[in-house]
Amino acid sequence: MPERKPEPSFRKRLSRAALRLDSWLDNAVYASWQKVRAGIERGSDISNRFQVSGWRRLLVEVGCEGLTLGTAGLIFGLMLMQPAIRQIGDDWLRRADIAVTFEDRYGTIVGQRGIRSNDSVALADMPDYVIKAVLATEDRRFYDHFGIDVIGTMRALTVNSQASGVVQGGSSITQQLAKNLFLSNQRTLERKIREAYLALWLEGHLSKDEILKLYLDRAYMGGGAFGIEAAAQYYFGKSVRDVSLAEAAMLAGLFKAPTKYAPTNNLAAARGRANQVLSNLVDAGFMTEGQVSGARRNPATPVDRAREKAPDYYLDWAYGEIADLADDGALSSESVFVVRTALDPAIQAAAENALESNLRQYGKDYNVHQGAIVIMEPDGAVRAMVGGRDYSQSQFNRATDALRQPGSSFKPFVYATALMNGFTPKSIVVDSPVCIRNWCPQNFGHKFSGPITLTQAITRSINVIPVKISLALSKSAADGRRMIIETARTMGIETELKESWALPIGVEAVNLLEMTGAYGVFSSGGHKAPPHAALEIRNAKGDLLHKFDPAREDPVVIDPKVIADMNGMLNSVVENGTAKRAQLPGIKVAGKTGTTNSYRDAWFMGFTGNFIGGVWFGNDNFQPMDEMTGGSLPAMTWQQVMAVAHQGVDIRQIPGVAPFPPGQQPSKAEQPAPDATGAAQEAPAAPPVLTRNATQILRDVAVLIEQADRVPAKQAAQMRRPAPVSAIE
Repeated sequence: MPERKPEPSFRKRLSRAALRLDSWLDNAVYASWQKVRAGIERGSDISNRFQVSGWRRLLVEVGCEGLTLGTAGLIFGLMLMQPAIRQIGDDWLRRADIAVTFEDRYGTIVGQRGIRSNDSVALADMPDYVIKAVLATEDRRFYDHFGIDVIGTMRALTVNSQASGVVQGGSSITQQLAKNLFLSNQRTLERKIREAYLALWLEGHLSKDEILKLYLDRAYMGGGAFGIEAAAQYYFGKSVRDVSLAEAAMLAGLFKAPTKYAPTNNLAAARGRANQVLSNLVDAGFMTEGQVSGARRNPATPVDRAREKAPDYYLDWAYGEIADLADDGALSSESVFVVRTALDPAIQAAAENALESNLRQYGKDYNVHQGAIVIMEPDGAVRAMVGGRDYSQSQFNRATDALRQPGSSFKPFVYATALMNGFTPKSIVVDSPVCIRNWCPQNFGHKFSGPITLTQAITRSINVIPVKISLALSKSAADGRRMIIETARTMGIETELKESWALPIGVEAVNLLEMTGAYGVFSSGGHKAPPHAALEIRNAKGDLLHKFDPAREDPVVIDPKVIADMNGMLNSVVENGTAKRAQLPGIKVAGKTGTTNSYRDAWFMGFTGNFIGGVWFGNDNFQPMDEMTGGSLPAMTWQQVMAVAHQGVDIRQIPGVAPFPPGQQPSKAEQPAPDATGAAQEAPAAPPVLTRNATQILRDVAVLIEQADRVPAKQAAQMRRPAPVSAIE
């Protein structure tokens, strides 16, 4: 019987299996590599058939690089395009497509704003020379380019480089329209990129004639007029259909700089610009020299509007309010509105005159060139607004758009927060040095008063106390500052406030309108009353679309007891502290002054039971003034305006502040406060109001008397000024 071989061990079987696997893997890899190699060789053989050399190879290399860079550029361009496209909504063509006629509180028309595209003059109805004058001056290749005039841009760059300055603009009409419709006037690279993309988008969605029509209808032409038809009516008292060649040239010259070349501002500059437009017509080949010579010899003369004065800053702000309501759908689908506003012509005129006369009289002494005023009722209805010294020179509204440090006029929010958290006006606080890390606020003169009450602290505008209050409000200083911010926000401050250490003494910038609205909470007894212009809004047929309802829109946001205590403290500021120049004979006044570091801003925020007023003085370039405090020119200007505002009205009591005793009521304008039932007591007749001419004569006499005084003007100005209260008063 044959001998059986022993079975191999498990280790040997595993080893053999591993060898077989290794052999299979080697064979598979080798076979695969051979196939890959063969494929590479075949591909190489195919590629060799396309191999080029010499100049052909250069073209191929350049083409390949161009394709690569072009693809990368396309991707980058699409990334840049997204922010611009996101600004376009479904209603982009209707955004500014509203027309508003404004009336004052008595129903008298005071101005118009907005655009009525569907009712404006058709492009075909405009004289041919009007269109040619605009194209020759703004965009000669308008009908030839695709939205961006590359040739025109290169020409402008060449001319500007030769002149070492900006002589010609490179933006096409389409680009300018894109800016007017979607963008701001900021001169930034980002805006120019968005402008270019939006111009291409407009070219793809509108015809050339539609673009030109929109441009002519929506460009600002100075004098509060938007569109060439409105400008023709304003400057020449006629439709654009009827303007002469000389008038058309003057209108076409306004697109570049409407404020600079407005004939109502500078007729010589406007005529010089019109003459350049006539030269542009000849250079572009649109007209001959013989055709324009008559217009050169007989330049256009605008309608005399020197005596006309519209409350333009007020109307600009009111138009924004109506536009927001329209965008929110609150005004149905209407586009033409008649708005009765809260504007009071007498108070508006008093505010404008007070600002201008005080800047003329004291501006040089104080080195101050600008100011702003807002007057409103406790329910938020704005009676007057002055956004700057001269609207024709600057349309920037310093009452609504300028962010400036309020200084000590911010402190009432700190003290109100303290009263809401256990403090009282008689609470004792210690005026002594305090530091937060390496920051140590100082009072004026580096002096400290020791233990004082909250009322004394705010009356004397001490800086250390608000900082200490912010520390005492919570276990954390940051929590205390957040509580103050919340109070300011509740009362109406909408601008972002940072939790800076110096927040309690007013270093965070705000605007005058929201400050006035916030102080309205004090005057109204704790009701929040957002500033508004519109009392009633009607459509073109007279149907009522919107009416302001104080009962619905004035919620109580601060405890009336806190408001009463605060008003008593703020009344002490006027009667015993830094705001004595704001006193009105026989009428209780409360308020707070504010002066910032280096005297860059001077504020007075004050109120009675009838009105709240905010006054700011400063310089647009933040140049320091010459020791102007909030208790000087701002308080004096406030007093002048409020003296007019309170004539002939039933004087109401400030919540929490007792009226003057009967023996201190010398005249009808200083009337008793409402009785316990809230009804205003009968008051004597208001003193007669001087006419504007009579007032000007009295001012001229006062100036002559002052000039005759032997005291130097600078010394006299110093004698008139109260001592500064603090570095940030």
